[in-house]
Amino acid sequence: MSVSAAQSGTRIVTFNANGIRSAQRKGFFEWMQRESPDVVCIQETKAQEHQLSQEDFYPQGYHCVYNDAERKGYSGTAVYSRVTPRKVITRLGWEPVDSEGRYLQFDYDKLSIISLYVPSGSSSEQALAKKFTFMEGFFDHLQTLRRKRREFIICADWNTCHQNIDLKNWRSNQKNSGFLPEERAWLDRIYDELGYIDSFRLVDPNEERYTWWSNRGQAWAKNVGWRLDYQMITPKLAAEVQGASIYRDERFSDHAPQTMDYGFTLQS
Repeated sequence: MSVSAAQSGTRIVTFNANGIRSAQRKGFFEWMQRESPDVVCIQETKAQEHQLSQEDFYPQGYHCVYNDAERKGYSGTAVYSRVTPRKVITRLGWEPVDSEGRYLQFDYDKLSIISLYVPSGSSSEQALAKKFTFMEGFFDHLQTLRRKRREFIICADWNTCHQNIDLKNWRSNQKNSGFLPEERAWLDRIYDELGYIDSFRLVDPNEERYTWWSNRGQAWAKNVGWRLDYQMITPKLAAEVQGASIYRDERFSDHAPQTMDYGFTLQS
């Protein structure tokens, strides 16, 4: 990676597909080819790779890796990259990360890009306990990453909003997972203690910038959403952030693709 700005730059997309086969049927890969990003990080593939036989799932010009969950139709991550990585990491050595395919890391020259799917805690007390277990372990992992001599971009469905601005109905959701004080405090610690940065907010401080909408009611039509999907970066990359966008012209999932443009050139 060249840390100095380059004319070409690097475009990175993070997207929770809520089923990669469903997103494919809804036109996601056609959009991806038009957008022509350098890297695409997918969460919730909900498929085993042997089920992905169509060419769409291996876009031409990209190095593709799928990290499936052991359980069929559940979780899973993927990364598509125009530049072949030097190393790929799919395991952290602890649960619920490994067996559910929640983490996929591509290492390049002095830079790593991660596709991450944080557990949702909204369905039950057990699910929330699982999320808290993940949060504790992943904070330690983020701390370890900061000791390495490389920069990181973590593209994720974080399943947590940080500030009131990040969801429409924040007042009524303060006791719901995704906006609990403990979850928000976890993000505070990641930013304040570890120094990671929410890249999106460096260039877009505006309200009503959401990436997930409930399928209930008219949430999508009325833009009653949550900003759950974003790219967290290490501090030295802050000066490289050039632009941010959320694509809503088509709907491929209950999440929208979130794109960041950086000034550096991705190098293997």
